[in-house]
Amino acid sequence: MWGKLSLNLGGLIAGVTKRRAAMFWRGVVGYLPVNIVQGVVGLLTIVAFTRLMTPAQFGDYALGFSVMTLTHTAVFTWNEAAMARFWAREADRNGGADHAATVYRTWLLLIALVPVVAGLTVLWPMTPGLRMAVLAGLAAVPFRTFAKLAQERRRAAGEVGGAASLDIAQTLGGFLLGAGLAWMGFGGAAPMMGYGLAAALCTLWFLPGEFARARPGAFAADRAREHAAYGAPVALSLILALVLATTDRFLLAAFLDQAAVGVYHAGYSLANRTLDVVFIWLGAAGGPALIMALERGGRGALAQAAREQAQLMILLTVPAAAGLALVAAPLSQLMIGQNLSPGAAHVTPWIALSGLLAGLTTYYFHQAFTLGRKTGFLLVAMIVPAGANVVLNLILIPRFGLDGALWATPASYALGLAASALLGRRTLILPIPWLTLGQALGASLLMALAVSRIPALGGLPELALKALAGAVVYGLVVALVDAGALRSRGREALRTFRARSAT
Repeated sequence: MWGKLSLNLGGLIAGVTKRRAAMFWRGVVGYLPVNIVQGVVGLLTIVAFTRLMTPAQFGDYALGFSVMTLTHTAVFTWNEAAMARFWAREADRNGGADHAATVYRTWLLLIALVPVVAGLTVLWPMTPGLRMAVLAGLAAVPFRTFAKLAQERRRAAGEVGGAASLDIAQTLGGFLLGAGLAWMGFGGAAPMMGYGLAAALCTLWFLPGEFARARPGAFAADRAREHAAYGAPVALSLILALVLATTDRFLLAAFLDQAAVGVYHAGYSLANRTLDVVFIWLGAAGGPALIMALERGGRGALAQAAREQAQLMILLTVPAAAGLALVAAPLSQLMIGQNLSPGAAHVTPWIALSGLLAGLTTYYFHQAFTLGRKTGFLLVAMIVPAGANVVLNLILIPRFGLDGALWATPASYALGLAASALLGRRTLILPIPWLTLGQALGASLLMALAVSRIPALGGLPELALKALAGAVVYGLVVALVDAGALRSRGREALRTFRARSAT
């Protein structure tokens, strides 16, 4: 009897593991076009806006974007987190209608807080250009948050095509509209206006279907309280993450000027956005798969899924960060306007390191808190780097200027990674693939040695030669040692791609 039970249990776990792996690789393949679009648009954003705006206007854009993101996070993110985390559990109960009804009706109530924030903004002393950028960003928030809810529901349900199309529409539409408005002379407000208009169009398109899903359901106060208990620490931790990511800009504006903010933001965007594309891609595919593994297969299935995802994440992001640092000068010359490119080239290597540490923390180690539904630990983990960042910037910027902000950023993110890894072990132990990490670092070192032998030709020729040489050397080393069993993972992804192409 026990032997039969063991075989049945083993078969069940194997089935769950197989479905989870299929879900992960379906997401990796399905979200690839999204992240190609995001990567291209992210670079085009830097190319266009650093040329269509003055450094001061680009600084207005950076500060306005920070206010928009902070408002979104503070007011709406806890509700979005609940949509993503609980859908797998609630989908089998009347098609998730009660869950959707609670989440979407909560969203309607939260919208009323946005005009309050806008009113406070009007009273705050700032330049006209900055005020316009901030107000445009706040006007975009309600539409962006609805689109985010619709996207999170689709991701959690494994509806890769719907989530991907929504993301592409917002990303591409926001850029095109924003660039057109910048060309028309709307200054630092133009990108936020573009984001808002694109999100509004997506909202009009998806709202009837989402509300039809929620209409049969009922708002449940106890469910909303559960969502708040889970999501509020997530939102607060993300606010601290924004403090960590944006404090330097406000302090640079206070101690130096908005032109310095523009230089910093240009280099920061070039490095961080490039890495973010990879992390967001893997997170979009991996997060729902980890939830499914835990809910359907338990901690054993979760550990296997997490190790597989961590290996792929390390093998892709470590060389990406190293490569950004190695090509900072030619990349800045090519992508950023000449008024900002020299300073941005100096900023990029430091932010590449920071982006790597931040991405590993957010998209891997923070999963322990959300999966274990111990999001209070997530808040504690974020207090450490956010507090350190404020203190270090206050100490270093007045004395060292821009360099002070550059030194403070990776130091703070390193503290955050350590705090998250240690605290996460008290909730769920996520495996760390040390061998794969060593292989990625070793291959990146060999890549750096090869790239350093290429002369500084400047611009596109230097960038192309260094990128090609780096990719070839790293790829050969990784293939030679089969780091993270990448060959078998690649075959699995290829089978998934062929299956999608055949349907």
